[in-house]
Amino acid sequence: MNTLKKITLPIMAAIVLFSCSNNDEKSDAYGNFEATETTISSEATGKLLIFNISEGQILKRDETVGLVDTTNLSLKKEQVLAQRTAISTKVASVLSQIEIQNQRKENLIKDKSRIEKMLKDEAATQKQLDDINGAISIIEKNIALIRTQNSGILNELKAFDKQVEQIDLALSKCYLKNPVNGTVLVKLAEKNEIVNMGKPLYQIANLNIMELRVYVSGSQLAKIKLGQKVDVLIDETEDENRKLEGKIIWISANAEFTPKVIQTKEERVNMVYAVKVGVKNHGALKIGMPGEVIFSKQ
Repeated sequence: MNTLKKITLPIMAAIVLFSCSNNDEKSDAYGNFEATETTISSEATGKLLIFNISEGQILKRDETVGLVDTTNLSLKKEQVLAQRTAISTKVASVLSQIEIQNQRKENLIKDKSRIEKMLKDEAATQKQLDDINGAISIIEKNIALIRTQNSGILNELKAFDKQVEQIDLALSKCYLKNPVNGTVLVKLAEKNEIVNMGKPLYQIANLNIMELRVYVSGSQLAKIKLGQKVDVLIDETEDENRKLEGKIIWISANAEFTPKVIQTKEERVNMVYAVKVGVKNHGALKIGMPGEVIFSKQ
């Protein structure tokens, strides 16, 4: 009797443990992890002189990662600056001409004043006054013409300044700066290659926060809301899962047909809604890795 009791107790305990292990809550949704991937392309054309990145490297925003040859642009800038300098010398010449004409006009005005006094005393003629007024009018027209010429020169200088700005902008784009924080996923170019504007150089994604895209049926929508915390399960071993904390960051407003690779908690349904769950990545999560979600977080 005692022997039978000793044998029965371990068997019953095993049955209880087996029963508990098989009553775990089933996951509500299944999917795969993804991240927003950004393809970074060249904004300049030329030889890739420097390109010091590698796949898996973590880059910071605005970090310089490469350099496209700037020789042609630098030479073009020197040429434009030389042309501008040559044009700018004309400005000084024009200003000196205006100054000379103004001095002549000032002298004629003094002579006019004297002639007007003499005319009152009948020591000068009306013709002399008319002649000097005509001379003043001609000088004023010359000054206006010179100023028009000067305006054209100033417009040329502004055009050269705009060309210099454009070249400086093109030169700045030769220095390849990473636009976002993230990890390099794929390197698409190598140092010393000739690249054209728009050529993809590398792909990058922020892997600190991963998104688990899952699909739920219409009946499950009532159980979820934006900002809701959920349990996310990933494979730890063949028989065990690792539990992570996630938060619902997006719920599709439109239904779609069930993707073939996606399972649902219920039997497969025709229409489902896509849901994204944000999960902080401690290094274990990879793009494409499968994951599961339990919406009723314990």
